[in-house]
Amino acid sequence: MADLSGKVAVITGAASGIGLAGVETFVEAGAKVIAADIQDEKGRALETRFGVDKVRYIHCDVMDLADLDALMEGAVSHFGKLDIVWNNAGSGGTPATIEELDEEGYDKTMDLLLKQVFFGTKYAVERMKESGGSIINTSSISALEAGWAPITYSVAKIGVAHFSRIAAAQVAKHKIRVNAILPGFIATSIFGASLGMSREVADQMAEMLAQQGGSMQPAGRTGKGRDIAEMAAFLASDAAEFITGSQFTVDGGITVGPRHSWDETAGGPVLEALGITPEQAEQMAEAMKAQQG
Repeated sequence: MADLSGKVAVITGAASGIGLAGVETFVEAGAKVIAADIQDEKGRALETRFGVDKVRYIHCDVMDLADLDALMEGAVSHFGKLDIVWNNAGSGGTPATIEELDEEGYDKTMDLLLKQVFFGTKYAVERMKESGGSIINTSSISALEAGWAPITYSVAKIGVAHFSRIAAAQVAKHKIRVNAILPGFIATSIFGASLGMSREVADQMAEMLAQQGGSMQPAGRTGKGRDIAEMAAFLASDAAEFITGSQFTVDGGITVGPRHSWDETAGGPVLEALGITPEQAEQMAEAMKAQQG
C-alpha cells in the first residue's frame, strides 16, 4: 500500500463508488481526507465512520465554482494544508447521440466532467504552489475508444486526459504533479444513474454488474472502486514523485484488443465475416487434417 502519512487530500465524488473507495484507501494509507459530494447523508456518515480527525465532509457541487474554491480552502482550514486533490466527481452525462444532442445537454455534461476539472486544478494549485503536491484527474477508457460511453462523456474524458498532461507541464515549476487515471468497466452506480434510475436502484445494479461482468475482460472480473483508488493513492504518494503528465489505464485489459485476442473461444473478424463459428472452424480444421493424413 502507498504511504500517505501526514498528507491532506481532497476527493470529490467521495460518498459513493470510486470516490468512496478513495476515502477508504487514503485513510488506510495515513492521509487526512476532505470528502466532497452532494450526498449529504452518505457524506456525514463518513465523518462518523472514520472520525473528524481523519475525514471531514464538505457539501460541494463541483459545477458551482464558488463551492469548488471553498472546498480547497476547506482543506487548509480543517487540516492546515493541501497536498493531494483527486478530481473524481462525475456522472454519465447526457446519453444523446450527435443527432439528438442539444446545447443544454452538451453544456451540463462538459461543465460536470471537464470544466470542474479545469477549475478544481486551478484552485488546488493556488493552495499547493508553495510546497508542491499531487493532482489526480479521473478520465475513462472512453477517451481511448468509441463505444464505451455517450459522445459528450467520451469527448469530455479525453479532454480530462489531455488537460492533465498540459497542466502538468505548466505547474511543474511549483513541484506539483498532475496525472490522469482511465478506469475501465468498474461496477459503480454511474451506469444506473445514467439511465435515470434512483440512487438506490443504481447501487443495486452496480452489485449485479460486479457479479456478472467478469466475462467481458481478460482479468476475469469486473473492476472495483478499490482498483482505481489504489492507483490514485500511488500517484499521490512520494513513491510517484518522478511521475507527472501521464495517463494510467486501469481496465482489467479490456482495451488490449477485440475479444478474440484474449479469448480463444471467440471468433475472429475473418470467421465472423464468413459466418463461421469457432466450433465450425475447429471441425473444418480437423476434417482437413484427416484428409491430409
